[in-house]
Amino acid sequence: MTPADLAALHAVCFLTPRPWSAAEFVALTGRADTFLLTESQGFLLGRVVAGEAELLTLAVAPVARRQGTARRLLARFQAEAMARSAETAFLEVSAANAPARALYATAGWAEAGLRRGYYRRPEGGAEDALILTLDLPATTL
Repeated sequence: MTPADLAALHAVCFLTPRPWSAAEFVALTGRADTFLLTESQGFLLGRVVAGEAELLTLAVAPVARRQGTARRLLARFQAEAMARSAETAFLEVSAANAPARALYATAGWAEAGLRRGYYRRPEGGAEDALILTLDLPATTL
């Protein structure tokens, strides 16, 4: 997927948090600590720094949801993070995003904190973000 493809899919998947631009994807994917995992209808962007992996974003086209794409991407994220010597992982997810929260819970992610008003809504206002963590060596998908 090109940066423009990534941005287009991200825009279909997200309003809150706001979708990322092609330029932002270029900047992120150009970093040595960052990795991009793709499937035909989705992608995951992650990074590993100092033994800790961060799942930056996960996007699956609405027409391809509930077909295992996100679960496969999460498994590949875990494998890549461990290959890069990460011992733990974290992510932020909108507290209002029930489908994503359910996916992460079934994959073993646990709530570790809350960031109040972290995401800005397009129409104004804010949404809380949950911080989820995963102990990589002890987790199986």
